[in-house]
Amino acid sequence: MLVGRLREAIRRLNPAIPEEAREEALRKVLRVGTTSLTQTNRAFHRMLRDGVPVEYPRPDGSIAGDHVRLVDFDDVLANDWFVVNQFTVIEGQHNRRPDIVVFVNGLPLCLIELKNAADEDADIWAAYRQLQTYKAEIPTLLHYNAALVVSDGLQARMGSVTANLEWFKVWRTIDGEGEAPKTALELEVLVRGVFERRRFLDLLQHFIVFEENPDTGAIHKIIAGYHQFHAVNAAVEETVRASGMSEIGSVVRENAGTYWAGRQRGGKSGDRRAGVVWHTQGSGKSFSMLFFAARVVRHPAMQNPTLVVLTDRNDLDDQLFGQFQRCADILGQTPVQAGGREHLRELLNRASGGVVFTTIHKFMPDGGERMPTLSERRNIVVIADEAHRSQYDLIDGLARNLRDALPNASFIGFTGTPIEKTDANTRAIFGDYISIYDIQRAVADGATVPIYYESRISKLSLNAAALPKLDAEFEEITEGEELTKKEKLKTKWAALEALVGDPKRIALVAADLVAHFEKRMEAMDGKAMIVCMSRRICVDLYNAIIALRPDWASATDDDAESEKGKACVVKVVMTGSADDGPDWQPHIRSKDARRKLANRFKDSKDPFRIVIVRDMWLTGFDAPCLHTMYADKPMQGHGLMQAIARVNRVFRDKPGGLVVDYLGLADQLKKALVIYTESGGQGDPTFDTAQAIAVMLEKHGIACDLMHGFNWDKWTTGKPAERLALIPAGQEHILQQDDGKKRWVQVVTELSRAFALCAASDEATEIRDDVSFFQALQAALNKQSSTNRKTPE
Repeated sequence: MLVGRLREAIRRLNPAIPEEAREEALRKVLRVGTTSLTQTNRAFHRMLRDGVPVEYPRPDGSIAGDHVRLVDFDDVLANDWFVVNQFTVIEGQHNRRPDIVVFVNGLPLCLIELKNAADEDADIWAAYRQLQTYKAEIPTLLHYNAALVVSDGLQARMGSVTANLEWFKVWRTIDGEGEAPKTALELEVLVRGVFERRRFLDLLQHFIVFEENPDTGAIHKIIAGYHQFHAVNAAVEETVRASGMSEIGSVVRENAGTYWAGRQRGGKSGDRRAGVVWHTQGSGKSFSMLFFAARVVRHPAMQNPTLVVLTDRNDLDDQLFGQFQRCADILGQTPVQAGGREHLRELLNRASGGVVFTTIHKFMPDGGERMPTLSERRNIVVIADEAHRSQYDLIDGLARNLRDALPNASFIGFTGTPIEKTDANTRAIFGDYISIYDIQRAVADGATVPIYYESRISKLSLNAAALPKLDAEFEEITEGEELTKKEKLKTKWAALEALVGDPKRIALVAADLVAHFEKRMEAMDGKAMIVCMSRRICVDLYNAIIALRPDWASATDDDAESEKGKACVVKVVMTGSADDGPDWQPHIRSKDARRKLANRFKDSKDPFRIVIVRDMWLTGFDAPCLHTMYADKPMQGHGLMQAIARVNRVFRDKPGGLVVDYLGLADQLKKALVIYTESGGQGDPTFDTAQAIAVMLEKHGIACDLMHGFNWDKWTTGKPAERLALIPAGQEHILQQDDGKKRWVQVVTELSRAFALCAASDEATEIRDDVSFFQALQAALNKQSSTNRKTPE
């Protein structure tokens, strides 16, 4: 850090605070280090955002508590901006020279590592590895870091000190009004888009959050993506407008960039309809809601607002509340869950405001009565998660109930799936789209991975009479996430459930599923979710799987230690009660036990690899290592889209997610696609695995052409020594060709990605041995390059 510049900035920005206190603040910044780089970085970020807490004596002898500002977030020109090329840092025995360091008031807030675009080995990932060297050898520089940037002159990515390689993301817009042209250099777009001084200060103050896992203590630092940054600023501006609150000291409009969704800016002042943010599932919607909440609660025009975060189910309320609770530092307050309607009324009328979580059920009046008014305050903002007609039953009066309860509140919706064009009721309460971030953008940005679809109905060998059939009448009966006892008694539902849960069919599904998943695991490590129609089928399918693979059985006490070393563990996650039969009791757990299981499932190293569910974990549940969903439950519309999106999370080299259909959901997927495209979304929600198979066979053919004249039969038939001898001979064959290594690495990488997506197909089985040899040869060529490469400076 540049101590002289920091000392001068502290003096300039805090003239009313005594010099002794200012020096104490400087000492605290210099001594911020803890035993952990991440904890230190979090502690410093609090100082950067909120100021350094100090105390000093007043003239009357009392002690004053204050905060020393390190940065002026309101006046750009009050800060000292300084960029250094080849900044030398000496720490211990290590002497390193990061390429570019961005200083604000002497604080090294950003580090940019550059590589030569002309050097094929010096790509952005070599720059990423260089950053890991800095973390190990000169960690003090990273104590004060807000963001890291890597670039090879053409590509550019930004991430945090805790981000893995896959979470360094592109920044695609300069001013937020639209994406930069495809011909624009990514580095220029990122520099102009992020480091415009006011935007950079806004990013520092409002769009960086630390999330701590309460069970493991692991801390992750998250920096908003460009779509979140501009959508949230637009949403805040629209919320201030919709609430009719005067804009006092607002700087939102100066953050030129609102990422509008093709409509006129803003509606009428005070119309209480802030709009809808549609960001596709898996692209960070819950964090967008968090950043929005943090911006609104601190906005001076809103005058200590109360935010009501609304969901339609208790488990979703718990999930979203847990997310906000783990990140409460950015809110500056602790979120609260409303216990009942009277508790909600009390929370809504607190003059100090707050962030309140509740479900739609607390807005249901008793009997035929009108919903009583809970609060008439104007600075209440209702944030609805998944603002859909079917989700909130707006047609049947919930809109009126909300207006009766909160007549002056403003409403904003966040959704991962589009609102149907015919859904005028949702628009009537929330308004139009503020921002759209669709599947095409999310996949292109690496925010999500594509989803592939594979039908396995034909593999079950059932006659036509035994095949379950879905029709419009059944869909109407089963719409919604929860089925009441009365609905369960309906003949249509019972008849289909009996067919789906027939013991012969369950045995066939179990056998095919086990074989399919084992082939998937050979090609790509990860986890699977099985979605069943009823709790009975969940338990019966679990028993059928365990009959085939007894070693996959779950420990009776869910003890992680006793399950260590197993190749795979299967568990059912569902709700229940003491009234359920003894066969079901081992699968019925407390809320806390389910939470611990969720953390285990998210851990890619945990042997808990297959979960069987009915409704739980189908929305609001993020497990990046989950790559396969086996669907054996009728689903439709946005519920179907939400469910299959569980497999679209980015994770290491995961090429895509796979939905395996045992029930016949193809027509429902087509209908969902129609709704998606009519709403303006671009890109396909799902791809047929036939496309992955076609790519796999094409790349396999190219690889075989590159190996023309070379015989690798010994790879499957030879002795270990003969197999090993094929590798150097194969390397020589490739290296003798023009640009051979580069062409080989590229085609085998593409082949491997396609193979992983369709590893259970007959076509993949036929070329499995070839792929194994090609991958071994690729690894040897990469290892040779790593050995020959010089140690980075």
